[in-house]
Amino acid sequence: MALQDKEKKKKVNRTIVLPFTPSDYHRFMDDLSFAHQSVRHYFQTHPELFPPEMALAQGYVFNGNTRESKKLKLKMRKIKINTHQYQIRPSFVLPYMRGLTDEVEKGLFLLRFGVPFWALAFVFGRDHMYWYRLFLSFSSHSLVGTTLRQKNTLPAHVLADEHHIRVQGHKAYVATTIGQNCILGSDVVEKADTQSLSAGYKTFKEEAQAIDADYQPQTVNTDGWIATQAAWRALFPKIFIIECFLHAFLKVRDRATKTLQDFYHQAADKVWHIYRAVTKRSMGQRIRRLRDWTQAHLPDVPMKDNLLKLCEKRKRWLAHIDFPDAFRTSTTLDRLMKFMERHAISSQMFHSDHKKTTQNLRAYALLYNFTPSCPSVVDKHPTLTSPAARANRFVYHHNWLHNLFIATSLGGYWRHSNPL
Repeated sequence: MALQDKEKKKKVNRTIVLPFTPSDYHRFMDDLSFAHQSVRHYFQTHPELFPPEMALAQGYVFNGNTRESKKLKLKMRKIKINTHQYQIRPSFVLPYMRGLTDEVEKGLFLLRFGVPFWALAFVFGRDHMYWYRLFLSFSSHSLVGTTLRQKNTLPAHVLADEHHIRVQGHKAYVATTIGQNCILGSDVVEKADTQSLSAGYKTFKEEAQAIDADYQPQTVNTDGWIATQAAWRALFPKIFIIECFLHAFLKVRDRATKTLQDFYHQAADKVWHIYRAVTKRSMGQRIRRLRDWTQAHLPDVPMKDNLLKLCEKRKRWLAHIDFPDAFRTSTTLDRLMKFMERHAISSQMFHSDHKKTTQNLRAYALLYNFTPSCPSVVDKHPTLTSPAARANRFVYHHNWLHNLFIATSLGGYWRHSNPL
């Protein structure tokens, strides 16, 4: 009963974040006509920043202001929509009026690369707990809803795997979901069984279905771990499991001893020749040839057993042809997991409980999704510098941190409304 009461009292984010400049925001607070004009403009262009009730006939009314911040000497307009009251915050101001966005942008950007909080305090001022709390505050927002701002960007094909970490000296697993080249799920669980992993991956499902109640990914790419596949089938009964071809090859590679190097190089060529097949017929032929070659030339060693196991999964590899847009290997997930691993190491493998560790990783995931990519990637997408921007094909603001704060409007839990 106590847990149910706690869930009922869970705080709902009722802050609408809009991309005001400081001058426009002062006018927004002083000029009622301009305030109405601004709200209608932003609702027309970005209705997802507002509650769905905004589209109802009664619309909205302004309902006073918040108290003036002692630090920033700013107030926020209150707006009443239907029976609920919200507040409008400009993106140039941090949550809870902690400071100005542009003052912390560079420091938060460095957190993506494992810079410790005390180092940020040394360079940029404040103290380490200020930076830690500011970083951890990102975890309260919907990871999927904040990152993906259009219903049609919800991924039809995802990747899933568990990153192994230690929490307070005990082994734990990060149930990680990747889609649209962004981290969309990052929950820590104690065990790697079906029940625990289902609970870990369930957060992704809930956040995605908060946007689209009928959301159902077509495929999920996983390794051969049975519990992972069972967890995804339990969450999405219609999903098709795409088993990672790379993991099947790695099992062969890891059992290639020095005396088998000549056989290994031949086998590797044949395995990846299978992967490159474009029709089921050619793939089936190549699998049969690999099996015949393995049985005829390899001695009875573990590498031979793994090659034959790869051939036995013929139906699974043929299914790859049915989903040409699906992920056939986990390379995209492995690349993003390297960043998570670096963050885990720099955090000293988390001297905290599972809840705080999940918050830490979710906050890092949002930073990764919204911070600018390396220059070689940005050169190809000059106006879409972050993974989230490239997934959405637009940005609310040219500055990545402003863009992130605007996307956290209503906590990232949004549904498209019909403009007034």
